[in-house]
Amino acid sequence: MVRTVEARFARWTEFEALDKPSALWRIPAGRLKMSLEHLVPLTPQAVELLRKLRKLSDGDYVFPNLQRSSRTRSPVVSENTFLYALYRMGYHSRATVHGFRSTASTILNEQEFNPDWIERQLAHVDANSIRGIYNSAQWLSGRRKMLEWWNDYLDKAKEGAELIG
Repeated sequence: MVRTVEARFARWTEFEALDKPSALWRIPAGRLKMSLEHLVPLTPQAVELLRKLRKLSDGDYVFPNLQRSSRTRSPVVSENTFLYALYRMGYHSRATVHGFRSTASTILNEQEFNPDWIERQLAHVDANSIRGIYNSAQWLSGRRKMLEWWNDYLDKAKEGAELIG
């Protein structure tokens, strides 16, 4: 549920406790739209995916640019890499990477997860400026349970199972 730019520039040093149930991705404030550090609880599925990616990447970045040339000096994959992957999977003109954030928010809200958890997971700040100033809650435990439900939901969708909601 993170933005594409946050995923593209993910560094291995940002991941903590990958061998524990408290696995976490700590995204630095400088890479976020709202310039606030964002904590992402990692589910077992996410940790397993990171382990597979780690075997493919020996540098600092999770998604390194393996085809650097004089034309592109970026150390990470381009902003279009994820979108083109969707195209190759048959989703051209049917989905965008950013659209998955909206889909996740909608489904999680329909499943009546705490709206504060959902908004925090999307790295949104509270629209109520007073509440936003005083409330620094991260709701990591609840968000972890919500993301585990979401990953299980996606696994069922991948298997072609009948989905709730």
